[in-house]
Amino acid sequence: MKKIGFVDYYISEWHANNYPKWIKEACEEMGLDYEVSYVWAMKDISDLDGVSTAEWCEKFGAVQCESAKELCEKSDYIVILSPSFPEHHLALVEATFPYAKGKRFYIDKTFSPDYETAKKIYALAKEHDISFFSTSALRYANEIDTVRNCEKVITTGCGSKFDEYIIHQIEMVVKTMGTDVASARTAKEGEEIVSYIEYKDGRKAETHFASSHPFSVTYTKDGKETSEKAASPYFKNLISKIIEFFEKGECDFDEKETLAVMALREAIIKSNEANGETFNCPENL
Repeated sequence: MKKIGFVDYYISEWHANNYPKWIKEACEEMGLDYEVSYVWAMKDISDLDGVSTAEWCEKFGAVQCESAKELCEKSDYIVILSPSFPEHHLALVEATFPYAKGKRFYIDKTFSPDYETAKKIYALAKEHDISFFSTSALRYANEIDTVRNCEKVITTGCGSKFDEYIIHQIEMVVKTMGTDVASARTAKEGEEIVSYIEYKDGRKAETHFASSHPFSVTYTKDGKETSEKAASPYFKNLISKIIEFFEKGECDFDEKETLAVMALREAIIKSNEANGETFNCPENL
């Protein structure tokens, strides 16, 4: 049995509450033997439901660790969660990477609050010989599994908070359009927040965010337009990819894509906060 450690801001949240079941199901399908065995959280009581770390561990059959160091020493693989609080990811990395040399991590979306913090996390991973990847589950929607280098992409999506849930659409854009993002601006159009994205070669993408929108993608490839609703089990696909990475140490994309996602997200959020001003992405992407 291979032991997974969960690290979180507080542990009782949607991802942590669903991942153990999906990990078990994925391992049954893949003929592998992994379980969520250890937990450490920065904050003991969940802001969402008042559940403590000890109560969560009792429910899910895990052991609460006294420190991140203890968790790293006991776990074979580590998942850093805190999906709603990417501003804590650097602190969680600093609490774990030094005690997990050579181990493999998954860091949940949203990877970091901004591009500079993303670069710091990658630098720490290199310093401590850590292998990891991070993504939104929407990267693994079957509908865009093989879609690359599009001429144009338009996505739709929803969520309770724009800053948190826009990551899903950005991930789809970067996967299908590439990493050479140049700039972004936003506009409020009725109930929507629309992001207009410019690529360095002049290609364009759009994200359309509203509470009523499904996740979908419309892409133009070789002059042909295709529209797809993201109806596949992308979260379960993600869990399988996490287990594959833990097993083999191989990821199907590199850090340049994650850095591009974070740079584009930062530009979009800044534009939304500045009433539609255009913001450029870093030149060194």
